[in-house]
Amino acid sequence: MTTMRREIAIVVFPGFQLLDAAGPVAVFEMANRFRPDSYAINVLAPAGGVVRSSSGVCLVAAPIEQGRFDTVIVSGGNMAQVEESQAGIVAWLGCDAWRRTAGVCSGAFFLAAAGLLDGRRATTHWAVAERFQLLYPQVRLDADRMFVRDGSVWTSAGISAGIDLALALVEDDLGPGIARRTAQQLVVHQRRHGGQSQYSVLVEQGGKTGRFGDLIGWMRARIAEPMTVERLAERAAMSPRNFSRAFVTEIGATPAKVVEGLRLEAARIAVETSHLNLDHIAASTGFGDSSRMRRAFVRAFGMSPQSLRRSAGA
Repeated sequence: MTTMRREIAIVVFPGFQLLDAAGPVAVFEMANRFRPDSYAINVLAPAGGVVRSSSGVCLVAAPIEQGRFDTVIVSGGNMAQVEESQAGIVAWLGCDAWRRTAGVCSGAFFLAAAGLLDGRRATTHWAVAERFQLLYPQVRLDADRMFVRDGSVWTSAGISAGIDLALALVEDDLGPGIARRTAQQLVVHQRRHGGQSQYSVLVEQGGKTGRFGDLIGWMRARIAEPMTVERLAERAAMSPRNFSRAFVTEIGATPAKVVEGLRLEAARIAVETSHLNLDHIAASTGFGDSSRMRRAFVRAFGMSPQSLRRSAGA
């Protein structure tokens, strides 16, 4: 099979988050092992040279003016929110002379400043979502997503979600088989789909302070049972009103959204790793029937349980 080599540009700047760049680099490197010469990886910065990340680790970059690229991926970091640090990258992004553009984490600030996200759906790290929306109200921000694709522009949530985005780019280029083998080689337990909530990390931790950790564990163990706000509040020894308010403050999502997310997670794993009947999976994960589960899958993952099962090779 003849492979067209795609030039990938990873854009960094002083104070960039190292994993925002290194995660996608590792994905494309691994994909090359399974489909040789599919990607050439280039690290770019406004002036080129040695660029220091927020951790102190440095990368050597070429000037952003050089090269013809298939895909440009802009890394994030705290400095991505400082206007004066954006000028060189934003001006360059404005030419948009490549097939795809992506922003990892707060790298979405660069894309928005360049006008590439105007009228488009996008996501970014949940911690900077409010600031992003204030600065760029013309962007249809969906801060609950791991990554979002809107036409030729892709954005991802916080840091490790850049790996999910890069795997999705590989799948778009080389198919689900190569993407799956790449994920397995990187020991990514499950490649997270764009519709998966980035708040899942806070759910795992029981919230910002861990206040609801025991409750989340209790919910997982009884995921097939009814999970009303009243029942959850009673378990947390709080009034329903105070519980709902505290829960959203801690986790960033409503109890109902988290319940659906936990059910989707359990159902997705069962769909991808077993041959159980879909009606059985729906009943055992609290969806009740396969039609309701299918609608939830299409909303969250953009595909039906059957399609997800085929993609996973189960």
